[in-house]
Amino acid sequence: MKNIGRRNFLKKTSLSAAAFAATPLIPSCEDTNITLPRSGGKYMGDFTAPKLDKVRIAFIGVGHRGGRHLSYLANIPGTEVVAISDLYEDKVKKSLKTVHQLTDYNQHNNIETYWGSEIRWKIMLQEVKPDAVFISTDWKNHAPMAIESMKNGAHVFVEVPLATSIKDLWDIVNTSEKMQKHCMMMENVNYGRTELMYLNMCRNGIIGDFLHAEAAYIHELRWQMNEIDRGTGSWRTPQYASGKGNLYPTHGLGPVAQYMSLARTDDNFKSLVSYSTPALGRAIHARKNFSDDHKWNQLDYKNGDMNTSIIKTVMGRTIMVQWDETSPRPYSRLNLIQGTKGVLAGFPTRIAIEGGLDGLSEDHHEWIEGNQLEKVYQKYDHPLYKRLNKKSEGSGHGGMDGIMRYRIIECLQKGLSLDQNVYEGAFWSAVTELSGKSVDLDGTPQQFPDFTRGNWKSTKPLGIIN
Repeated sequence: MKNIGRRNFLKKTSLSAAAFAATPLIPSCEDTNITLPRSGGKYMGDFTAPKLDKVRIAFIGVGHRGGRHLSYLANIPGTEVVAISDLYEDKVKKSLKTVHQLTDYNQHNNIETYWGSEIRWKIMLQEVKPDAVFISTDWKNHAPMAIESMKNGAHVFVEVPLATSIKDLWDIVNTSEKMQKHCMMMENVNYGRTELMYLNMCRNGIIGDFLHAEAAYIHELRWQMNEIDRGTGSWRTPQYASGKGNLYPTHGLGPVAQYMSLARTDDNFKSLVSYSTPALGRAIHARKNFSDDHKWNQLDYKNGDMNTSIIKTVMGRTIMVQWDETSPRPYSRLNLIQGTKGVLAGFPTRIAIEGGLDGLSEDHHEWIEGNQLEKVYQKYDHPLYKRLNKKSEGSGHGGMDGIMRYRIIECLQKGLSLDQNVYEGAFWSAVTELSGKSVDLDGTPQQFPDFTRGNWKSTKPLGIIN
């Protein structure tokens, strides 16, 4: 050490670390010399499809989530429910009854129904040929159902996550490009009032240049383990036990990624490091609430209760992403975006701006929060929220679900680009596999694949839609 000298030592070790970090584990956003597989289609970043005066919709999965999608979409003018598919007959018949009760039946007078086996949804696609398919099933089926729907000529709208593996995400992207069909992961949180307002404030330069963001899905859901044979807990519980890393990244990540315009001209995902805590909470809950011979007590709960990942972007910005559906604590998505002029934060909603904002604060050392926020909403509410919030009342999750559904149909009917493209859904969902690999390798950085093949640089940032 004495012979090397501190400056030379630091220089050599930094170069070695940089060389290691630069070695891609998978083709990444900066690996310009790597030839990526081609889809045989066209880039979908700003894709617009031909207008559909009437949108013929089919549903795969009509449990709690899919049933809510159906009941809302059936009431939008210019839609026609043409098919309903689910494993269970009672769910299909309940959804059929809902459509007849909530709408003018003449709008949906020829609904085909399918249930009873794992392949009935495929038969539905072949027989009905819908314009759009809404998929609300267990995670493992998202990719095959989305791909088959596009191959049968439909635009696809998939519950989160878009898929659980990078291979499946590539297959979805390639099919979307080849078939020239939309495939949108329905990240409803991007349509929340606060998230829309923060997007508007970011686009107006209120917080300056972006530096850092924080995103999370912290939601104690151990009660789902009571859904043993049917329902979300019946398939999520084994997934929580055997999965790795962040299994549900998109609710927190989606909004902050769009604030930063990631995968849209300005910047993109580059790499990720991830760590998980010990896996304790689910096993404790199973022992406390189920018999020793219950199947939940036969699982080997390996995935940590809390996962924390740090994403680095091409421009050098950082995003902390957390996931915890086990620990006893209040709900949070964090929803924080830090800029050179201030910070917008969530849970609770609060704002701090250098020099103050609109007379509501003197400087960045105090939060604008509580009752003061109403004046901020009045000035910076997103035009989309102002226009659609009345239409979305009672639609779920504070109205964000209704705004999302209405916008989907509006874009299809008017031939507009969707607010979320297939690449964004792929990048946000890729966190699951990448975080799992990083956890396995004790925090070794993982490179994001570039699902756009470099085309993100020409994709327009999401505008402030009027």
